[in-house]
Parts: sequence; C-alpha cells; structure tokens
Amino acid sequence: MANYYSDIPELKFHLNNPMMERICELKERGYRDKNEFDYAPQDYADAIDSYDKVLEITGEITAETIAANAEGVDEEGPHCANGRVEYASGTKQNLDTMVKAGLNGMTMPRRFGGLNFPITPYTMCAEIVAAADAGFGNIWSLQDCIETLYEFGNEDQHSRFIPRICAGETMSMDLTEPDAGSDLQSVMLKATYDEANNCWRLNGVKRFITNGDADLHLVLARSEEGTRDGRGLSMFIYDKRDGGVNVRRIENKLGIHGSPTCELVYKNARAELCGDRKLGLIKYVMALMNGARLGIAAQSVGLSQAAYNEGLAYAKERKQFGKTIINFPAVYDMLSIMKAKLDAGRALLYQTSRYVDIYKALDDIARERKFTPEERKEQKTYAKLADSFTPLAKGMNSEYANQNAYDCIQIHGGSGFMMEYACQRIYRDARITSIYEGTTQLQTVAAIRYVTNGSYLASIRDFEQAAWSPELEPLKARLVAMADKFEAATAKVKETQNQELLDFVARRLMEMAADIIMAHLLLQDASRAPELFGKSAHVYLNFAESEVEKHAGFINRFNAEELENYK
Repeated sequence: MANYYSDIPELKFHLNNPMMERICELKERGYRDKNEFDYAPQDYADAIDSYDKVLEITGEITAETIAANAEGVDEEGPHCANGRVEYASGTKQNLDTMVKAGLNGMTMPRRFGGLNFPITPYTMCAEIVAAADAGFGNIWSLQDCIETLYEFGNEDQHSRFIPRICAGETMSMDLTEPDAGSDLQSVMLKATYDEANNCWRLNGVKRFITNGDADLHLVLARSEEGTRDGRGLSMFIYDKRDGGVNVRRIENKLGIHGSPTCELVYKNARAELCGDRKLGLIKYVMALMNGARLGIAAQSVGLSQAAYNEGLAYAKERKQFGKTIINFPAVYDMLSIMKAKLDAGRALLYQTSRYVDIYKALDDIARERKFTPEERKEQKTYAKLADSFTPLAKGMNSEYANQNAYDCIQIHGGSGFMMEYACQRIYRDARITSIYEGTTQLQTVAAIRYVTNGSYLASIRDFEQAAWSPELEPLKARLVAMADKFEAATAKVKETQNQELLDFVARRLMEMAADIIMAHLLLQDASRAPELFGKSAHVYLNFAESEVEKHAGFINRFNAEELENYK
C-alpha cells in the first residue's frame, strides 16, 4: 500500500540528522514532560520514534485520503454563499481525517493539547501533504500561524485559542489588501479602540486571503491614527465566533483550487490586540512570514516530488521508436536534473528548518529563565542562520517546483497538456509558490544583505571544512573554485558602490550562493547515504557549477553603462 512518507526514504534520512539530538533536547527541556504526559518521549530515541510514527500516519492518510480526493477537490473547489465558505466535499473529508488522527497543533506544547513537535518533523508532514494536494496543504498547514500567537500573545490568549487549534480549528493570516500587496506598509484596514466594550473594532477590506473564512485570524491593521507607514500597524486576533467579517468572494484561480482565496469585508468586527501596539509589521508579521515562507518551501518540495514521480512513472511506461522513453538521453537528462533539484532543495529546506528549530526552542526557554552565555551565543548564531537561509529555501525551492512541473509536462509530451493527467494540476498548483508569501524577487531583497555582508560566504567556507567520504573528497576542489567565483563577483559589484547595479544583479548573486550551499549540503548527504544521494550529488554539482559560471560571467562582463540598455 502506498505511503507518502515511507515510500520516500530521503525523508527518514533527514529526520535522523545529527542536529536533531540537540533540537529534541531543547524542545523537550530535558524530556521533563514524561512525568506528566504518558505520550511524551522518555529520551531522544523515543522522540525520534514518535516523530517517525506520526510521519508514517501522515503518509498513510495522504495516500489513502488526500491523494484520492485531490482531483475531485481540484474540479469542485470551495463555494461561497451568504458570506461564508463551504469547502469541497473532499476537503471536508481530508480535514476530518487529519483532526481524528490528532495532526493539529503539532508544534504546540502538550499542556494545550499539542504534540510538542519540533518544526522539522512538522515541516516534513507539510511536504508530504503538499505532494498529494498543495491546495489542501494550504488549509491544513496554516495551523502554524499559531506559532506567532504563541510567541507574542499573552497567557490568557494562549489558554483560549491554542487548544482550539490543537483540537482542529483552522487559521488564516489576513495581511494583503487591494492596495497593499508586497508593500505591507500601505495596509489601511482600520483598527479603533471601543472603550465601551473594552475591545478593538476592525473596518476595511482584505484581499487574497488564503483560507479566509477560518476560525481564527491574525490580522494586520492600522491602529495609529494619522500614520501611513509600518510604525502605525498592529497585529490583532479575530475570532469568527464574534462575527463582523464576511467573505465577499472566492477568487477564481489558476491552481490550488481546494484552497479558498478570499476577499474579506470587515464591518466593525470585534478583535483583540496581539502583543504590543505599533509592532504588527516590523516584528510580528516578519515572524509570521518567515514561518509561512518555510511552509511554502515545504509545499514546493512536495510539488517537486510529485512532478518527479509523475514524470518518472510516465517515462518508464511510454514507448516510442520501439523502446521506453526513459532510455532516451533527452528524457533521462531531464529526469536526473529534476531529481537533483529535488534532493538539493530538500537538503536546503531541512537544513533551514533545523536552524529554525534551535533558535525557536532557545527563544522559548528564554521565557522561563535567563540564558547561559553559551545559550545566548547559540541563539544568536542560529537566529542569523535561520534568517539568512529562509529566503534561499523559499526562493529556490519555489523556482525548482515550477521548473520540475514544467519538465514533467514536457516528458509527457502532448498527454501532459490534457486535463486527465495529474501533471497539469501539479503545474498549475506550482505556479503560485514563487509568488505568494513573498515573490522570488522579494526573497532576493531579503537575501542580498547576507551576500554583501559575507554571511553566505562564511557558511560556504564552514561547509568546506566538513569531512566527506573518500570517493567524494576529490570533488571539493570544484566547490572551492565555485565559492572563489562567487566571492570575486560579489567584490566586483560592491566595489562599484552602485546600489542600482547591486539591485540589478542581486538575484544572480543570491542564486550563486544558493547553488553552492545546496551542492555542499547534497554532497554531505551523499557522503552519509551514497545509495540515496550519490547520483544526484554528481548531477547537481555539474548543474550548479554551470549556473555559477553563467552568473559569474554575466556579472564580470557587466557595468553601470550596460545597465542603461535594460531601461
């Protein structure tokens, strides 16, 4: 019987990464919950076994229910009537099955009814679900908005809202407006304090809100009269039970049909402040978006896996000119690069999630006691790594998902253009990943400072010190040469002191850094598990080397005068 977890041995490999021991120790606080909760792990081995079992359950449900419903959900989609959303029938079944399996509030503490999972195994669950139905993945994985409420809400809000999410209620984050897309400083949804009822009131319109009729919403709104920038924005919690928000319409989208993308009208809706006033955008939304970007990276890897699966299966069956098409170089070239991008992107995703796990667990510990000097240093190190790697994970994996989906259709030929093949749904679903939760261009904006301040290069030089298997060690010189080219290209651009030129070549510099980092991570994985990653490591190194050479050549030939030709 199919299982979307156990059928992908690469996932279990990443679950057993050596960094997980430190992550579990921090997340479980020395496994103190074992005395209070009978399902809490006794030690590290028990914790990993627990994650493995839950991933197995998630993989089984995904295969038996979510994948089986995917085409029907894509065709039916959600409905809007009388200001409310009704999910497709398959979506309702998916949600019911996930709730009954206890797969909600996964990262929340056990005292609220959660599983107290680290981000990494939860992210694996998100990848698994997205491989079957990316649209449903949006609905289910928005439970991770509760991380922001847990991080910045007060104890009373924790006790009232977190158990509801752990019990299966849904969430949304209401940020975008008709005139405020990527530029969230322009948000104008108005928040006014109602003295008589001791609450806030929200008025205005939100647009492109994923799962917009959810039970609980985190809402970015303008609380400071007369302001027009990010300093006038605060974060609010809106509870659907209180009423005051209606769905004006569900957007008619290219893909992710199962996920209702809504336009919402707030009419004097009752809400409560989350955290402090004026920090909604500059602190809370940044934390919310980083979590969402990791989620889209996971969704992208799931879609890449789905595209590779479909392309590989078709190539093994389809015959032309007397033999199966997988035997043609033009086809196995595409498939090998698809697999290499999938393995490299997944390596980056889980390296990033492990960085996030360590700094978030330490942040949580800081609520209980003061850090030791060693812990303070560790928290600072991993917070910076998480912040720098997140835009790479989201940006590169979303682009790879689109490329793999494109190649999947190409392998299918004319059949790929027909609606009865799953590859067309994967292709349509993948397209949004490089747009929402920050376009690839915005991921470049987030990443470029880590290019110019040397952070990526420092990580790469650290990776160069890693021990590889003797078979792979000779390849290290090629990666060192790639890093030298990246360093030289960065220096050339910085020396011009031309901000416009830096902005123009920023994506090329970001991709150079990401290509080298992913090559390192994949070669490290291949050293530990050559049977899983050996071929992909060689293929990806060839691919990354050519990409770095291409970008370096462009930058070395380019100058400010040439920039005028592009305007």
